Amino acid sequence: MISQDRLAKHFAAMKNFSTPNCGAGINRLAFSDSDWQGRDYLISLMQDAGLAIRTDAFGNVIGRREGSSPALPAIMFGSHGDSVPSGGNYDGVVGILCAIEAVKSMQEDGFQNEHPLEVVLFMSEESSRFGSATLGSKAMRGELTVKDLQRLTDKNGTTLYEALKSRALDPDHIEKATYKDPLKAFFEVHIEQGKVLEHEKKSLGIVTGIAAPTRFKVYLHGSADHSGATPMTLRSDGLCAAAEIILQVEKLAAAQTSPGIVGTVGVIRIHPGAMNVIPGEVELGIDIRSISAAAKAEVTAKVLDSIDTITAARSITYDIEKLSDEIPVSMKPEMICFFEKLCRQQNRSFMTLPSGAGHDAMHWASYTHTGMLFIPCKDGISHNPAESAKIEDIILVAELLEESVKMVSKKEFTWNA
Repeated sequence: MISQDRLAKHFAAMKNFSTPNCGAGINRLAFSDSDWQGRDYLISLMQDAGLAIRTDAFGNVIGRREGSSPALPAIMFGSHGDSVPSGGNYDGVVGILCAIEAVKSMQEDGFQNEHPLEVVLFMSEESSRFGSATLGSKAMRGELTVKDLQRLTDKNGTTLYEALKSRALDPDHIEKATYKDPLKAFFEVHIEQGKVLEHEKKSLGIVTGIAAPTRFKVYLHGSADHSGATPMTLRSDGLCAAAEIILQVEKLAAAQTSPGIVGTVGVIRIHPGAMNVIPGEVELGIDIRSISAAAKAEVTAKVLDSIDTITAARSITYDIEKLSDEIPVSMKPEMICFFEKLCRQQNRSFMTLPSGAGHDAMHWASYTHTGMLFIPCKDGISHNPAESAKIEDIILVAELLEESVKMVSKKEFTWNA
């Protein structure tokens, strides 16, 4: 059975894997030393649960529990272990620890699965370091090229290609990371990262769809002139243009009538950054996301038009680098019904809801039957040191995950049943 003591111990251990002197909370950026330490710990837990470990060219870790019929399609489940800067100890970690605990419970109970089981630890799910999210899943789905790895850089100028090389991985043959075997299902458990479940007093959320982002960088090329000697009428202030753009992103997203559209400017970098120098070069990181592909495309187009208008009025040139343009996904009705039926049978308190945040699960929805379960997080806070989830809810979702995997792992189970 699922062990509360064991899970609590593992959460406490993961909290220790964080880069020191980088602020409060968890600092486990992708491919950093702390990320690798956490990865090693999770691998040790997989091995203790009896899983055979393999890694791919991107560093994703797959732990396999063979089935009594090894030729059958596997059931995959898991999540990620990296964090945002000054993040919490539950984002991603809930999913991978619950997956490992489910297999450990099966091991202790002597359960024999017929379909093979694969627990996956995805690398670099967060966009914090390289500006693009769910990179491990993209690699497994064949959506990353060597050119992409050389294009994506962190704030220190380190490319994703170099980061992979530094961990003795194989970026020159990234195509080898592509997962080509059939899957019967993919499951992911996660904290909600919002307030809906807590507000509705529900212990479980069945995800109906996942929003997807369009992300791009805007490089504004103003003129870095003397702040005292340059008249207001003769300035090309990159930061003032950036300020207008930031407000337009907020205004255009808020004005969209379709539900679930949000726009955020989460990065501002200014050069030279001196009190007595008019800001010349400014870099903005813009994130527009929605559960509606059409709404996202509409707002993105309006933002790009606004950038053109604002820069032209200020005689500033600009460049745009698109980082990602992903497609929102909907979960199959039979997967949602499967979870609903199981929750009712076990008298679980649940509701259905979409996910405004992106997750690794979104890349598997076109590949196999994909299901995602949420648990509440306190006050809806995530990507923050105050991120918190109740151990009772974690136990509940781990039990539901285990039961789901057991049911689907039987030969006779079909999605048409």
